[in-house]
Amino acid sequence: MNLLTIGLTEKIMNDFLAIKQSEELIIGRVALEHKHMYRVWTEHGDLLCEVSGKFNFEALSREDYPAVGDWVMLKPRTNEGKGTIYSVMPRFSKFSRKSAGRTAEEQIVAANVDTVFLVNSLNDDLNLRRIERYLLLTWESGANPVIVLSKADLCENIEEKLAEVEAIAFGGVPVIPISAEMMSGIEQLNPYLLPGKTVALLGSSGVGKSTLTNRLLGDEKQAVKDIREGDDKGRHTTTHRELIQLPNGSVLIDTPGMRELQLWESSEGLTETFSDIDELAENCRFRDCKHNDEPGCAVALAIAAGTLPAGRLTSFNKLQKELAYIERKADKRAQTEEQKKWKNVAKQLKQKKKIK
Repeated sequence: MNLLTIGLTEKIMNDFLAIKQSEELIIGRVALEHKHMYRVWTEHGDLLCEVSGKFNFEALSREDYPAVGDWVMLKPRTNEGKGTIYSVMPRFSKFSRKSAGRTAEEQIVAANVDTVFLVNSLNDDLNLRRIERYLLLTWESGANPVIVLSKADLCENIEEKLAEVEAIAFGGVPVIPISAEMMSGIEQLNPYLLPGKTVALLGSSGVGKSTLTNRLLGDEKQAVKDIREGDDKGRHTTTHRELIQLPNGSVLIDTPGMRELQLWESSEGLTETFSDIDELAENCRFRDCKHNDEPGCAVALAIAAGTLPAGRLTSFNKLQKELAYIERKADKRAQTEEQKKWKNVAKQLKQKKKIK
């Protein structure tokens, strides 16, 4: 496999050479994550890999483990079709969300992604607030967002829907309506699907990501079920994140539909996603204006004038509170990880003394 066509850059290779400690070690890219195992693309082909004992011992959190899209340093056992992962290369981007449950833990959905296709269906399920949430996390990830509006063939008021989405797509975010079934609009995605570049498909369950993947591949690799009658939703069948190489050499990461998308440390993404509110706030009378009942609030004046939808401010406030909560939980988690780190150090010193 030519690693350059699947995203290997000069910087990633230089990072690998800088930390490489043995000629036996090679570089590869995580294509699929199994339970405690990883399918890795290498110059020797696909290898089924696990992390080394030292890697497992030193990992402090879920973030430290390989994710789909990661470049890793491994020792291959080509005669077995297996290998051992010793290190994860520095990521230039990562799309993360808070993992399900009450704990404040990061779940990396896709790593080393250049562009994120935020797929939303042009039917009754189109949700502007959900798109804002996806945009926020994409800006924070370091990748560039593209809003893809699927099932355009099922939408009767497409111009109206486009206007609604474009009104929240600040920062020059492209908004592209497509119909994978009718093969219309898909050519507008080609500028982002280039050899050596990685695109992640993200969106809720049933919005048509698997159908789009099949159209881009030119075959029916991803299983797709018919649209349900009554709500125009597809029956989503992708169950795992996976790297897929397209015929032109670009790489696609297809992901399962997300039932919930909880934020993860996205303060910068909040500014990018709500740049309209940020710019209006510059003209508020008070620097710490909360845009509630303060006099001279430029945001409130814009809402009253009809130039800013009230729902936009409601969404901004909600996401801001959610981020503050996550930050408090993350601080507690950081303290716990620091304690774990020193316990590991103490354990190692104790073992050394026993050996002596």
